[in-house]
Formats: sequence, C-alpha cells, structure tokens
Amino acid sequence: MNKHQQPAIGHLIRDWRQLRRLSQLDLALEAEISQKHLSFVESGRSVPSRDMVLLLAEHLGVPLRERNALLLAAGYAPVYLERSLEDPSLQAARSAIDLLLKGHEPYPAVAVDRHWTLLAANAMVPPLLTLVEDADLLRPPVNVLRLSLHPRGIAPAILNLAEWRGHLIARLRQQIRATADPLLAELLTELLSYPVAAAPSAKGKAQEEAEPPIVVPLKLRLGETELSLISTTTVFGTPVDVTLSELALETFFPADEATGRALRAIAETITSA
Repeated sequence: MNKHQQPAIGHLIRDWRQLRRLSQLDLALEAEISQKHLSFVESGRSVPSRDMVLLLAEHLGVPLRERNALLLAAGYAPVYLERSLEDPSLQAARSAIDLLLKGHEPYPAVAVDRHWTLLAANAMVPPLLTLVEDADLLRPPVNVLRLSLHPRGIAPAILNLAEWRGHLIARLRQQIRATADPLLAELLTELLSYPVAAAPSAKGKAQEEAEPPIVVPLKLRLGETELSLISTTTVFGTPVDVTLSELALETFFPADEATGRALRAIAETITSA
C-alpha cells in the first residue's frame, strides 16, 4: 500500500471488531444488520454508507478521533470537531473544568488529555511538584504518568511505588486496548523501562498489619509528612468534540484523617502566602 494511501475501511472495521473480541455475528446482531452485509463491508465488496460507518463505530465503542479516521477511510468528511480548550466555543466546558478543579481544593486535582498530558491543575498540585528532581519533567508538555514514575520525578517519594506503578500500568494497558493508540503504546514501553528503585518505607507496624485497602492508594512522603490519597476519574458525558471526549479529571481524596489535616494545613499556607 502506498504510504499516503488511506487504509481500507473494511480492514479498519475488522481490526476494531477483533480488538473488541467480537465475531461478525456478534457485531451484526448488536448493530441490527445482516452478517452477510458486514462480511461484504469488511472484505471490501461493499462500501458502507456514512451512517453505517457511524453505526458500526458506535457499537464497537470506537473513540471519536478514530471515528473520524474511519469516515475518512470510507471517503467521507469527519463529523467530530477537535478544538483547543481555549476556543471560545468550548468556554462553557473550560469554565466547568476550572470550577471542578477549584472546588476540589484543599485536595489535589488535575485535568489531562488521552495521552496523559497535563492541561490544568488546582492550587494543591504545585506543592506536590516540589518532589520532582528533574526540572525537564516539568517543561510543557508535562506528561503526568512520566512525572509520576520517572526515577527523577515523584517516584522516589512514593512509599508504595511497586503497587502504585502496577495500578498506573494496568490503567494504561486498558486504555491502549480501548483506543489502539500507538503513542500510548510508546509511553507504556518507556514507563516499563524505568528502574523501580526502592521507595522509602512507610512508618509503623500498624500499617503493615492493616487490612488490604479497597482501592489502591497513592502514598507519598512530602517532607516529614506522609500522605495517603485515593483517586477518582471524571469524564464528560456524551461529548461530541474530540478534545472533550479525551479529557479526564483526576481528583485525589484523603484516604485517612491525618492526610486530610495535612492537606488542609498546606492549603492554609498557600492561601496566606
């Protein structure tokens, strides 16, 4: 195939179907079309209509960016816009992001895109960034996963590094399976190449004897303080813009009262500065 030639639409649909581990019959039943017609589309014997491309993409859970690629491969114009968060048409969304980030204080929160690039953060994040040893990691574009796991990033301060690293790697693998994004695959290879240095151990026998947590916490040593944080992810519901569909808010909550008090104390220091 010529390097400038678009991949065949049938091949792309087949690839997404196989990625989702669906048979032709499974997908045909879900999309309420005949298996024969789907077979013709995948083999190139039939060119799908624009609506058919969108129908199959919907049932395959194809991300909006890749839906545009499917449309182009079938000879149609993309339907999903991709705009900067600074675009006036996304002002309402940007305001909502800023409101959520600010409203989450005195706890840390960040907004990231699908490649884990830092887009925005609230006032509680900079104190955590003082843990980063390599200033290059803080130069835009800042990748949150790289920042977290790099041996000269936050990793040396993570008390449960092996556990937290495993949690992040598992999330990234799941994201790669969902999106088939080659840049995420490259990021995974990079993260796996980092040496897992021994992190400082948490204090006290009580923690060792405690019951396993119901979620994987992020345990950090910040100066003389130990923080234990649990994270949640928030995404926009039913977005029709590529940028918004790929945006996520990562918010952190204190996993114990001591962490809550420590974070509130840090917030008071920031406010009075």
